[in-house]
Amino acid sequence: MHSFHVKKNDEVVVIAGADKGKRGRVIAVDGKKERVLVEGVRMTKKHMRKTQQYPNGTILNREGSIHLSNVMKADVFEARQARRGNKPEAKA
Repeated sequence: MHSFHVKKNDEVVVIAGADKGKRGRVIAVDGKKERVLVEGVRMTKKHMRKTQQYPNGTILNREGSIHLSNVMKADVFEARQARRGNKPEAKA
């Protein structure tokens, strides 16, 4: 088992990709694939067929996984911005 720089419930900032600058809480870490699920980041649509829970079917918005190297802990990110003299600019 690898030890990673983020774990479940950590506050992180996305530092690369389409969602760069977004903040969120880590929902899950997949160690084998080195990917994380971050709350509110990389939202995808999941089409569900008819079930008892969804009698007409539905479309769910779910978080997609992003690679571990594309996230950084929020406190480390803010410390880096302070050293550079920048204000942290994270999209909410």
